[in-house]
Amino acid sequence: MEPVVGIDLGTTNSEIAFIIDGNAKVLKDKDNGIVPSCVGLDNQGNIITGVEARNQAAIAPNRTVLSVKRSMGSETKFQMNDSSYLPQEISAFILKALKQRAEKLLDKKISKAVITVPAYFTDAQRQATRDAGAIAGLDVIRIINEPTAAALAYESTNPKNQRILVYDLGGGTFDVSIVKIEQGIVEVLSSTGDNHLGGDDFDQKIVDLLVEHIEKELKLTVAGDPVVMARLKHAAEKAKITLSSEPYAGIEEDHIGKKAFKDIHLSFELSRTDFDMMIEDALIRTMESVNKALKDASSLPSAIDTIILVGGSTRIPKISDMLEEKFNIIPHSEIDPDLCVAIGAAIQAGREMGLDSSSVLLDITPYTFGTSAVDELDGITHMHKFVPLIRRNTKLPANKSEAFYTMVDDQEKVEIKIFQGENPDALDNILLGKYIFNLTRAPAGSVIILNFDLDLNGILKIQAVEKKTGKKINAVIENAFSRFTDLELSASKERIESEWGSPEGVAEESEVSSETETEIDQGMPADLAETIKQAESQLDAAPSEDRDEIINLIEDIRDAVKEKDLDKAGKLREELEDILFYLE
Repeated sequence: MEPVVGIDLGTTNSEIAFIIDGNAKVLKDKDNGIVPSCVGLDNQGNIITGVEARNQAAIAPNRTVLSVKRSMGSETKFQMNDSSYLPQEISAFILKALKQRAEKLLDKKISKAVITVPAYFTDAQRQATRDAGAIAGLDVIRIINEPTAAALAYESTNPKNQRILVYDLGGGTFDVSIVKIEQGIVEVLSSTGDNHLGGDDFDQKIVDLLVEHIEKELKLTVAGDPVVMARLKHAAEKAKITLSSEPYAGIEEDHIGKKAFKDIHLSFELSRTDFDMMIEDALIRTMESVNKALKDASSLPSAIDTIILVGGSTRIPKISDMLEEKFNIIPHSEIDPDLCVAIGAAIQAGREMGLDSSSVLLDITPYTFGTSAVDELDGITHMHKFVPLIRRNTKLPANKSEAFYTMVDDQEKVEIKIFQGENPDALDNILLGKYIFNLTRAPAGSVIILNFDLDLNGILKIQAVEKKTGKKINAVIENAFSRFTDLELSASKERIESEWGSPEGVAEESEVSSETETEIDQGMPADLAETIKQAESQLDAAPSEDRDEIINLIEDIRDAVKEKDLDKAGKLREELEDILFYLE
């Protein structure tokens, strides 16, 4: 069987993937598999690609080409020193580098490929992509749309009829598509976007802020210095990535310049809140495209079953928040947004080879983990609003931080509660642990940073840091994933002990807490636990026919809670309360 590879030929980055042992995998050569879509000439005039070309882009723009994808299908010529190249020729260099990578890692000759393109690409642009493949020595047996590839990656793990919104925000471009899957057929219903909006623009916002800070506070002019600007761009990109998982990013650049023969160093802190405000207009533009895509597909938001995030810039938390608010759906990002399209291309390539069972290996958290804080819930101030930090279906390992603030001046301590669940009311979720953090007396609004670190084995590490002083506490919750199994074990143990009986006159100090508190500790919402306690207190006085029904309803409620079906538990509680009403 002749091998067929899947290629995501991106504006900013490209990847190549293949079916290995029945699973679609991006090929990594001592890296993360992401190859910058850059081509250049080195000092000796040799062609270089990928990271090497990108690293020289800022200081050698006259012999480096970036973002060639935007020019595919045009007659634009790219000049590198004394030579000029068509867009498909520049793209061919990128494809040759990817082809070489695959041949090295697979130890096979590669001559066939499936390549992805944006859904809005014209016939001329698609043909230019095929031409680029031919120039690189590849027979492009199939061109597929990027949103189709992304949908394929997820459809392989969830093969059902559905309507998907693909939100694709990369380094240089933004697209949004509505995709319909019916009986295994993937159809793009609409696609729109912005060819000049992406993570690079967000980086530039940070660079502009740093330049302004350097000029005003450090009294240096750096805008015309290509080396300094390259350093600032690199620092900006790093800060943007940090802010995807942490509330603050420190930007430290030593020897940024000289003044009166003295070295000047840059030290700047950027908050996620300020960054979100900087890019707010751009994100609003993406949501306008979302609305247009819905209109073009004749779809209401309620018709969307799944949202898929594609492109590295979708790691920005504000994007998920906006989409969740509009659609009331948590967007999917468990497949690496940078690699999702390449994986989908590999799945299609596998089908071209006659492999229809291609799948994606995922390590994800099946639960959401978070804490509680004072915030609004249904328009009313609530003391226990659930604040998710690591969302259900997040790829593992996962690390997320969030900033919280003290409520009053000279606050001495704060109680940190860790919950597992999906309910916006933290008290209706499962309490995993609670910890007291003694604070240094400080004004109201002082920052406490809470960090969650969840590994592949379900071990959740908690760290709380008082930002001003650096004071911290740490905690570990073992087996966070097996919480329900532990509850079932505990419930069985209690039931057996109850039926077996205890020796008269023997009582243990650790068991003096009420039954209601025991239920709550085991994840039972407080209102359900109270009803169960009330029902059990009336068992002795109840007629035998009612007694059996009460016992059955109590057990059914407990089973429903274990299965996380709180709606069912609520209905059973109403039935139980009706019986109790008549008994009273």
